[in-house]
Amino acid sequence: MMEPTLKEKLASWDHPLGTWISIGHPVVAEATATLDLDFVLLDTEHTTTSLETVEEMQRGVEAASDSTETVVRVPWNDPVRLKRVLDIGVAGVMVPMIETGSEAEDLVRSLRYPPDGDRGIASGRATTYGREFESYVANANGTILTIAQIETRQGLENAREIAGVDGIDALFVGPADLSGALDMFGEWQSPEFEAHLDRVLEAGHAAGTPVGTLTTDTAAIDAHLEQGFDFLIAGKDTSLLMDGIEDVIDRYDAALTEASSAEQD
Repeated sequence: MMEPTLKEKLASWDHPLGTWISIGHPVVAEATATLDLDFVLLDTEHTTTSLETVEEMQRGVEAASDSTETVVRVPWNDPVRLKRVLDIGVAGVMVPMIETGSEAEDLVRSLRYPPDGDRGIASGRATTYGREFESYVANANGTILTIAQIETRQGLENAREIAGVDGIDALFVGPADLSGALDMFGEWQSPEFEAHLDRVLEAGHAAGTPVGTLTTDTAAIDAHLEQGFDFLIAGKDTSLLMDGIEDVIDRYDAALTEASSAEQD
């Protein structure tokens, strides 16, 4: 029996877990994918990671795991960028700053071949370089995981409409941008900000659409799940790396202090 895809896990409300990768190197993606994760999120909005590097990172994920999938966060709702990412053969995309149902519809059309959409047809990596060209094109529509980010006032107001667009598989709250847009940047745990998160959750659930968010504070995982989020991207590579090194420094300093005290005794 084949393991369900990430898209299927979301559709069955199975609470999949991913982590955030901002370091544009295949080793980071490959090493992360050896762990028991449902997906990795490769960020190309706020990083210098090129499409060539995304392709190599996707190869690393595929080499490391049969169950971990790749989602790419693109810089914008741009059909040209989107089709080039899909030609790499990733499982899905996450698109920032979706503000209206119309923008969500444009996003879905960008990911689908005619007559259902506007995606250009080419025999790239996703088609096994043309070996599966016709079958891929015939079956690709509707298989790409499509996540719309809610991170502006307008997106918040229209979250129900966005969630209800056919082809939008999930909503994702961008906490930094949304808190900034609401003039409460960094107030992650304030009752006011949590109330706005609840609005997105209610909108998504009313439309039957899962809602996720990011937490770089792994201690907050329980709180996010208790609040009702259906999937999480937990941890970010740079933060986890720095936290691990900081822990080593603290342990070393403590051991050195203890050793010095023992010598004095």
